[in-house]
Amino acid sequence: MLNIGTTAPAIRALDQNGQEHQLSDYLGRWVLLYFYPKDDTPGCTVEACSLRDHFPDFQKIDAVVLGVSTDSISSHDKFAQKFSLPFTLLADEDKTIVHDYEAGGLFKRVSYLIDPTGKIARAYDKVKPDAHAAEVLHDLAELQ
Repeated sequence: MLNIGTTAPAIRALDQNGQEHQLSDYLGRWVLLYFYPKDDTPGCTVEACSLRDHFPDFQKIDAVVLGVSTDSISSHDKFAQKFSLPFTLLADEDKTIVHDYEAGGLFKRVSYLIDPTGKIARAYDKVKPDAHAAEVLHDLAELQ
């Protein structure tokens, strides 16, 4: 896991719609960068749907949710459409982002909360799919 207070590594990746995103696009906003093993699997679906259900709460505080897995753009698109996911899913097929954020490993589920200056404010290495969104929102309320 990366250390709290360090600058978050740069990101450049395509989302489920083929649009490019860079972490620097979100400077000035809080970002939840969450890594998950695979689209449309039980735990990943629970986590994504929980984030979907809490998404209005993230929007109220102008926080961004970015999901990352090594699945393809096409897989992300199907997953997002199937479960009406309103947030961005980034395709990291070459595992660059996973490596840079030390989020690799089979079935590894980690997240980082990145502050508006681009620094890591929280690191989550024991993510519970059904409770993670509420945990992050609690932390955001504490940090703001």
